[in-house]
Amino acid sequence: MTDGAVPPAVQPSAPPNDLPAERLHLRGGRGDVRLDPATAGWRYLSFAVLELAAGDVRSFGQADHETAVVVLAGGGARVRHKRTSFELVGRASPFEALPTALYLPAELFGDRQPTIEAVPSVAGSPVTLAVASAPSSARSATATRPILIEPSDVRIEVRGAGNATRQINHIIAPDFPADRLEVVEVLTPSGNWSSWPPHKHDVDDMPREAVLEEVYTYRFRRPDAWGLQRLYRADRSRDFAWEVRSGDVVIVTDGYHPFVAAHGDDAYYLNALAGDRRTMACSYDPDLDWVRGTWQNSAADPRVPLVRAQVPAG
Repeated sequence: MTDGAVPPAVQPSAPPNDLPAERLHLRGGRGDVRLDPATAGWRYLSFAVLELAAGDVRSFGQADHETAVVVLAGGGARVRHKRTSFELVGRASPFEALPTALYLPAELFGDRQPTIEAVPSVAGSPVTLAVASAPSSARSATATRPILIEPSDVRIEVRGAGNATRQINHIIAPDFPADRLEVVEVLTPSGNWSSWPPHKHDVDDMPREAVLEEVYTYRFRRPDAWGLQRLYRADRSRDFAWEVRSGDVVIVTDGYHPFVAAHGDDAYYLNALAGDRRTMACSYDPDLDWVRGTWQNSAADPRVPLVRAQVPAG
């Protein structure tokens, strides 16, 4: 899952990280949630979940950083930069439609920041957006102009089998002409596991594994629902488990990180990642990797995909 494009410097491993559990699980539901490399104790990735009311206009992005904006819920958005405007198609929730996103290359962020304006689908309700950014590297062959990613551009993958079946929506995949950023979203039916078997990406050991910083942000079909996110190292020097709710963000600095949706409640999360390589190469927990070998003899959960591509009328 790599195009082989590598910048001059590749970090051999994730930096040491001893942040406590409360610094790795950021609670949503009370306005914006933001993090940057200093918050997370890593090198590259900045991330925010923004809630914008109708008429709200925000500046975003920073010099020498590529940025991606993804519509999560509540409607759409309008991005303006100088004389250019982009309309991001809305969706009521990630359980209703595939995403719209906008990729903005680092070259765009010069003397003037872009602005983003909410376009709610229901009067009085906020629009929720995810914004990820990472500093430019020396990588060649990256985009130099903005790229609008529409629902028809999103590739749907059904991964796993049985109660480890989930839907993967590829937004900014390794073959996308971005620099460090990759963005994907996952829909997990009630009672199912995802990010399973548990995997990690904190050591540069290609083609087996690459160093990738990652965040999860969650939403649920039922607003009061919750799921469980675990983050652990093989030696258990870190072993955390959290109840996660809509709007929460979990910072994955290193180690294995499986998720499970509670019985009765469909779950969603968006992953934003950043690293030195354009890949999602990972290694699996050796105690549980055997499960992948059973999938060829198991049927996929018929509930997946939870969201399908819309077929144009006519």
